Amino acid sequence: MKKRIGSYPRVRVEGGGRGVVSQAGAVLLVETVRKAGLDQAISAALAPWRRPRAVHDPGKILLDVALAVAMGGDCLADVGTLRAEPGVFGPVASDPTVSRLVDALAAAGPKALPAIRAARAEARERVWKLAGAAAPDAAGQVIVDLDGVLVLAHSEKQDATATWKKTFGHHPLMGFVDHGSGGSGEPVAGLLRPGNAGSNTAADHIATAQLALAQLPKKYRRGRRTLIRTDSGGGTHEFVAWLAQRGRWLSYSVGMTITEQIHQAVLKVPAPTWTAAIEPGGEIRDGAWVAEITGGCLKGWPKGMRLIVRKERPHPGAQLRITDADGLRLTCFATNTTDMPIAALELRHRQRARAEDRIRAARATGLRNLPLHDTAQNQIWLEIVQLALDLLAWMPMLALTGEIRRWEPRRLRFRLLSAAAQIVTTARRRHLRFARHWPWTDVITDALARLEALPNPG
Repeated sequence: MKKRIGSYPRVRVEGGGRGVVSQAGAVLLVETVRKAGLDQAISAALAPWRRPRAVHDPGKILLDVALAVAMGGDCLADVGTLRAEPGVFGPVASDPTVSRLVDALAAAGPKALPAIRAARAEARERVWKLAGAAAPDAAGQVIVDLDGVLVLAHSEKQDATATWKKTFGHHPLMGFVDHGSGGSGEPVAGLLRPGNAGSNTAADHIATAQLALAQLPKKYRRGRRTLIRTDSGGGTHEFVAWLAQRGRWLSYSVGMTITEQIHQAVLKVPAPTWTAAIEPGGEIRDGAWVAEITGGCLKGWPKGMRLIVRKERPHPGAQLRITDADGLRLTCFATNTTDMPIAALELRHRQRARAEDRIRAARATGLRNLPLHDTAQNQIWLEIVQLALDLLAWMPMLALTGEIRRWEPRRLRFRLLSAAAQIVTTARRRHLRFARHWPWTDVITDALARLEALPNPG
């Protein structure tokens, strides 16, 4: 009888292997960069920061850091994972060179950030055209969700302060384009703020919305084809007036705080006026109703604004608030959309919850903490995080189909990007050979085939 030595096979380990590439699945992101034209756009944008006789291009350096973050890195030094695989990622700058570039871009103040953002916007417009029916504007409307994110700090950093949740760190305001139920989403704005920044600061919401609109193709920067969606933090007179301003005329769906006036108006709504809420499939949502409120509650708000209230039985264990009524939880939002039933409008606003998925993905992609000290440096880091999230959204949009397109960054890394491969050179060309037994090898090779079939930037 053989003596058991454990549950797993015992293997001998030694170094010195050749021809093996770790994280070879990240070639999907590299090919996405190429097809989006992001490498050319960002190299041209950051050309003013290239020193004479410099070996490394600033645009390539920034993209390398973004690729490292997309693969799971959370600091500048994690670019070393790319440096170890020059056969896939090419020459990668040293850690001091990367740090010097970030310092230079941070010192450039208002010049560097617009350059990076302009390159992202240029690549985004090309990606959406390449994506066709899979693009977020395929239905003729773009939905942008604005939401705040608490980023904890575990050391003294500039502008790190106590937050409203009694933690310590920063409170960035982010904007994400919603890809709908069939996809994920991509970042279009990131405004770095101190930890004590308010949740309903109108000036910050306006600034973030402006950053988001600048990232969209030109035809979506004004007009009803663009919907701005926020929670109650955006429910201020100044922000709603800015959205509805003449010449801008954006669609909006903005959460509102239940005031005493709204609470009293809800109590006066006749029972037959309430309409059953619906689920995404069109079926009735059990225990939830919606109604529109008119009258004095709209006084002082922009013309054309509608106020819609929802009442629902609270979930088990949830405590009622003083603004709730008759044992039902009340929520409220404002919109200027007039061509949809109120149940459909309420469903559309409720789907703003997908922004929480985008925030979770951002935390898993470099936004768990801000690794640098100065605010200007961390704003550059925030742009790097957005570049990484762009790539993690564009690659599935262009190359993946079905349920796989909805995979979040953690699953993409675990199943696709982390796959190892053998690198083989034949006829002066490099080939990556993924393991035949890896369950997702076909997904990787099919995705690469779709990317290679797309036209190159002109």
